[in-house]
Amino acid sequence: MNKNNKATIHDIARALNIDSSTVSRALNDSPRVTQKTKDKIIAKANELGYQRNHLASNLRKSKTYTLGVVVPRISRHFFSSAIAGIEETAYQEGYNVVICQSLEALEREQKIAETLLANRVDGVLISISMETSSYEHLQALRQRNIPIVFFDRFCDIPDTCNVLIDDFQAGFNATEHLILNGSKNIVHFSGTQNLDIYRNRYNGYKVALEKHNIPFREDFVLSSKLMKEDGVENAKKILALPYKIDGIFSANDVAAIGALQYLKEQGKRIPEDIAIVGFSNEPISSIIEPPLSTINQSGFEIGKTATSLLLSKVNNKTSKSISETIILKTNLIERKSSVR
Repeated sequence: MNKNNKATIHDIARALNIDSSTVSRALNDSPRVTQKTKDKIIAKANELGYQRNHLASNLRKSKTYTLGVVVPRISRHFFSSAIAGIEETAYQEGYNVVICQSLEALEREQKIAETLLANRVDGVLISISMETSSYEHLQALRQRNIPIVFFDRFCDIPDTCNVLIDDFQAGFNATEHLILNGSKNIVHFSGTQNLDIYRNRYNGYKVALEKHNIPFREDFVLSSKLMKEDGVENAKKILALPYKIDGIFSANDVAAIGALQYLKEQGKRIPEDIAIVGFSNEPISSIIEPPLSTINQSGFEIGKTATSLLLSKVNNKTSKSISETIILKTNLIERKSSVR
């Protein structure tokens, strides 16, 4: 055998003067081969440095033991936490994961779906991008019998599952907290309304105002991609409004922090002048000054739950045609940015 080449079952067969089919059966633990012969073949395989081609073996079984994971941004704490939960659960079940990020772009998400399909993943976990309003690229996966579980961001595709939080209740709780701490003119930083999570947080905001007899104003809702720079721009718009804004409920922490820092630079006291509540409990939210009140959603638990649900479909423990939505709870973390 050429030492520069990897050992094959044929090299093992020649070294032991037996049929290559016997070697193959032994390495696959076939009952047609005696334990004595198996031990001899395994010893020789180790001696020659033989490594099984797991991909080829898995393809013969019509499985790759690989899951595709698509998130908007890996840099967001929520998604990195979700990935940790996904990887832990997948690893325990003998699966690898391929992690991709759409960067909130539909075109990029479409290309990722094509790549995952070409690589024959066994299932897909996805949190769709802000731009995603058509689902042909995801339907292509379903047509190839690849199960999909959506997490964090709901997607209404037949025969798929969703693992979500109660965004409506979280939006309601955040807004009511501001009201109970004295805010009356409350602005809402919203994400794109084509995503259910932002529509539900927005609706929770509206209902909380209604409960406390505070008029809803459309010009108090500022929509964006919720980046830090969007928070700064929204803060500038707030200061230009002909009203004394005294509260902000932001649909994520990133935009909330951008606004908080800008408002402080403009001499606004947080929370005395403007109280702020964010969403998702980014690590920085507890160490900025003042610390940011926020909605805590467990990305790790969402990742674990979504992966368990997907693997139950991949392994046919549940029907691949059953739709299911699992709702996990959140909690409001009260910090100095909102407590007067």
